[in-house]
Amino acid sequence: MLKTNIECAPAAADTAFAPPIFTTDAKSFRNLNSLLIRNFQCPGDVVLLTAAVRDLYRATCGQLKIAVETSCPEIWSFNPYISHFDRSGDFQTINCEYPLIHRSNQVPYHFIHGFVQYLEDALGIQIPLTEFKGDIHIGEIEKTWMSQMEELGLFGDFWVLIAGGKYDFTAKWWNPSSFQAVVDHFADRIRFVQCGEAGHWHPPLRGVVDLLGKTDLRQFIRLIYHSVGVVCPVTFAMHAAAAIPSRPGRPPSRACVVLAGGREPAHWEAYPNHRYLCNNGALPCCLQGGCWKSRCQKVNDGDPKDWENLCMQPVQIQPSLHIPKCMDMIRPEDVIRAIESYYEGGVLHYANFGRDG
Repeated sequence: MLKTNIECAPAAADTAFAPPIFTTDAKSFRNLNSLLIRNFQCPGDVVLLTAAVRDLYRATCGQLKIAVETSCPEIWSFNPYISHFDRSGDFQTINCEYPLIHRSNQVPYHFIHGFVQYLEDALGIQIPLTEFKGDIHIGEIEKTWMSQMEELGLFGDFWVLIAGGKYDFTAKWWNPSSFQAVVDHFADRIRFVQCGEAGHWHPPLRGVVDLLGKTDLRQFIRLIYHSVGVVCPVTFAMHAAAAIPSRPGRPPSRACVVLAGGREPAHWEAYPNHRYLCNNGALPCCLQGGCWKSRCQKVNDGDPKDWENLCMQPVQIQPSLHIPKCMDMIRPEDVIRAIESYYEGGVLHYANFGRDG
């Protein structure tokens, strides 16, 4: 039986971000021993769910058996906090959500609080957050494998680059020419590996290692594990950059530059140690937080987002491409300066990059 006032050894990590205690009676979970947590949202959301599962396990001192059923089972590989789900077992099921997002422009919480607060309210227990990041694990066997870059005969440090995104959320896109300018600026100092899922919008760039459509989700996770940095919009890659551990000998926090614009409130998405480039407060449409618009470029797929949730200030970049003004206001030199700051501060070193191994 799960007790609501559990005392166990305090977590070593800082718990300053712990949410408040909820007082829900949680009658349906009173005799809880095994819990199945379900969520079928996108990979970025599932990364934040890993943090909630980690801290639920720690809050209950491991006495609660936790299983998960999500859209991205690869994210849970080697996770020590979950149990195998047996449909013949006595798991009680909860469809985990994060309604906190609907108040994200009004209250000072991060996305990482969303699932945790929902579980606290549903289960009637306090779940202190122990780490400000998701919880993706790399198996010991995986650590012995060559990286996908090494398999190509390419050695040395590299950055993962996401220069596009899903058609569902075209309001997150940036100017492809601006991405190219960033790549060109670092041509002899940084190797960029362009990644992206096949079927999504990812304009190919020159001077990069092209892995577009060539990584499944687990391969992409391992690629980030081997990387020194990530450049991307607000997407799975930024959450993974924080959640995936660094290789031995690397800085414990991976460099990450996020092109955010004004769609989301900065405090909801930004992680410590990331360079989060946003324009909240600089435009009337995101003056009080994020606009949360889905599309700037219409997709003509019949989705209501094409006419109900459009950017209020589109900027035409090409005859067939519009991006939000809040994204267009991010200049290539802003991204270049953000990347350079990691090297100027001494966290990273250009000397670690080798074109010929």
